[in-house]
Amino acid sequence: MSKGVRLLIVSGAVAAASAVAHSAAVSGTVTNKTTDKPSAGDKVVLVDVSAGMADAATAVTDKDGKYTLQTPGAGAFLIRVDHQGGTYFIAAPQDSTPANITVYDVAAKVDGVGIDADMMLIEATGSTLNVRERYLVRNSSSPPRTQFSQNGFEIVLPEGAVLEEAAATRPGGLGTRTHLAPLPQKGHYAFNVPIQPDQGEKETLFEVQYRFAYDGKHTFAIRPLMPADNFVVYTAKGIEFSAKDGAPFRATQEDPRVETHVVKGVHPGDVIAFNVSGQGQMPQDQGAAPTQKPSSGPLGKPGGGIGEPIGSPDPLSGSKTWLLGGLAVVLAGVAFFVVRRRSAMAGPVASEPAVRASATIDELPRAAVPQQRTAAGGGPSGGQGVLIESLKEELFSLEQDKVSGKISSSEYADAKSGLEAMLKRVLKANS
Repeated sequence: MSKGVRLLIVSGAVAAASAVAHSAAVSGTVTNKTTDKPSAGDKVVLVDVSAGMADAATAVTDKDGKYTLQTPGAGAFLIRVDHQGGTYFIAAPQDSTPANITVYDVAAKVDGVGIDADMMLIEATGSTLNVRERYLVRNSSSPPRTQFSQNGFEIVLPEGAVLEEAAATRPGGLGTRTHLAPLPQKGHYAFNVPIQPDQGEKETLFEVQYRFAYDGKHTFAIRPLMPADNFVVYTAKGIEFSAKDGAPFRATQEDPRVETHVVKGVHPGDVIAFNVSGQGQMPQDQGAAPTQKPSSGPLGKPGGGIGEPIGSPDPLSGSKTWLLGGLAVVLAGVAFFVVRRRSAMAGPVASEPAVRASATIDELPRAAVPQQRTAAGGGPSGGQGVLIESLKEELFSLEQDKVSGKISSSEYADAKSGLEAMLKRVLKANS
């Protein structure tokens, strides 16, 4: 036997042994939170993040909702559970921690689903008018159920709009790019993504980006398909905004860098008209990096399969870094509406920070977030930095909840340990 052949055999044996050494069993329990019982007969899939989100192993839950999956080797994996057409994800633990997953029963129509805010971010650069529209959708159903059907969440783009990108973020999860399903009516599309029950104050977020040819002025005539508590238009400085045909816009000051105009209580059949003119760009976040166009992913398949997570950079923005700045603006708007909604609720609000924080951590596997070079000065750049700051802010909010007595000591300890673990993982990824 030649030396080369022997070397090849030895190398193969070492690789095989290494794969066996790194393989491990992942076990957990699937619980149906609609019934508060174990979920039997659900398909559980191990998803290989590094292999283009391919299925690596499958199992079916037993009568007690338990399952076991064998990982093929070292790497980052997600675990997906298919339940009544809805899909639910967590990150596969890197140690022997149980991979427990919560699911909900699914219905085509669920009471408690509605739009908290339909938000449009508008900027104009040269001959192009750019719009990013975000729908903050609540699901406060009781008992909790997931709303899902063939055309789960329908939208209509303004006349003349050219669709560019879309994404969806589940409650407490990480945004993932998606493909909109075109409907027979012109300009109508559907997100085939389940609308899961809210996780505390975290709701489902649908996002779409589109553009118009622009000659310096444009008229919008928005015709909503669903009722919305708030319709909000954010315009960049330098763009003139004026309501049209008596649209009841009210100017508010949420961020001094942009103009904000709000209509309350929008209903299907309403026509919300307004004009914009001039040039202006959304503010840039410090350290924001140029972004890249996304490749196709599997998110368009029925059931809302997960696509490549939107980490850093945000693939929705293509080459338009103004969206990174716009994200901060919209987050401020979301906070505004959440605070208004909470203050309007009678009596104290029961919080579930421990469970919700854990759900957020589960949806953010380190390796699933695209790795980026660090910016000058050694800190993480772009969306990764935003993620770190968000985690820090969540820790700060947690401390406030503890001081104000909104959560118990055990809830505080569980939530804090989860958030700190996620922060360490993200910081390690950037080291």
